[in-house]
Amino acid sequence: MKIWMQDTQSSSHRLIRLNCEEHSEYVYVGDFDSETLKSFFLELQPEMDAEKNSKLLNYYGYLHLFILPK
Repeated sequence: MKIWMQDTQSSSHRLIRLNCEEHSEYVYVGDFDSETLKSFFLELQPEMDAEKNSKLLNYYGYLHLFILPK
């Protein structure tokens, strides 16, 4: 699955928008298989449910992740 990403960071949170279609404001991050995608999610946030988010991205074609720093 080809993934494009837009990453917005502030002092209080990080918003990551993933999409399976090319968008002008998004950066191409690569062509992932399911295992690589799960490890990508765990790099973003170790306690994330990578299996669930992988299925959501597959089904909808996009995924927005709201990450709070610890």
